[in-house]
Amino acid sequence: MPNKSDQWPQNAKGKFYVDKTCIACDACVIAAPGNFKMHEEEGHAFLSKQPDSPQEEEQCREAMQGCPVEAIGNDGD
Repeated sequence: MPNKSDQWPQNAKGKFYVDKTCIACDACVIAAPGNFKMHEEEGHAFLSKQPDSPQEEEQCREAMQGCPVEAIGNDGD
């Protein structure tokens, strides 16, 4: 279960986020490339932009459901 108090500082402010359990599998970047990016130096994904359309919202939800370690949450600030 994602933990919003343990999220990466690179996340864009808002309800979706990636926490520190991310294993850099790239699944979220593939599912929602306009919203998730990989931090190459630190080896983890982060939410680069909150969704601003129904399509992006759906892609972020797909990324969240496809995350193998449940590192993506949708209850952030």
